[in-house]
Amino acid sequence: MTIGLDVVIPALNAAASLGGTIAALGSPAGLSLTITVCDGGSRDDTPAIARRAGVRVVTAPAGRGGQLSAGADSGEAPWLFFLHADSRPGPGWSEAIRRFATDAGNQDRATYFRLRLDSADRRARRIERLVDWRCRTFGLPYGDQGLVMARAFYRHLGGFAAVPLMEDVELARRIGRRRLVPLDAEMITSARRYERDGWVLRPLRNLSCLGLYFAGVPPHVIRRLYG
Repeated sequence: MTIGLDVVIPALNAAASLGGTIAALGSPAGLSLTITVCDGGSRDDTPAIARRAGVRVVTAPAGRGGQLSAGADSGEAPWLFFLHADSRPGPGWSEAIRRFATDAGNQDRATYFRLRLDSADRRARRIERLVDWRCRTFGLPYGDQGLVMARAFYRHLGGFAAVPLMEDVELARRIGRRRLVPLDAEMITSARRYERDGWVLRPLRNLSCLGLYFAGVPPHVIRRLYG
């Protein structure tokens, strides 16, 4: 059984990583992929890289929530895979998604990948363990872990909110912890922000942003802190 899967990649000035992300998807057996890059007004070669790779490009105002919505609305496959432009699924990802999608009990569930940072630094492993704990305890996977769900379920939820930040947390809360399940595959994600901002400061900043969001601070204000 072949599963139709729309891969939606929001992008903004992602020329350095987008080509590798698209290449990592390949042409997996058991999945019929349509890849859409939703560009938020890049000033670099992001749209050209996507077109050269043979994928569809749509545009939307900058803001990840709106871009994700525009990308999802442009397709029609029965399943959706939301993927960041600086992340790429690890070995076995396509078979893991196919198993999830062919289980009738997952029509009203969503699944996310285990986070794997592309760094050999031992502090990266600590971050990964903390992320795993956050997901299991609170049901809060972030967008850099990918997200897969049936299109019908996505529409039932109302899709992504058109916010500049925290769109992943906002949607995860509507899905609910009991309807979010881990996928038996890794998502290899750029460690650039941790290497740039610090292995302690960056997680603290992320946690502060999450706390502000739950306290009701508007996402556009939190975005200035996030950097």
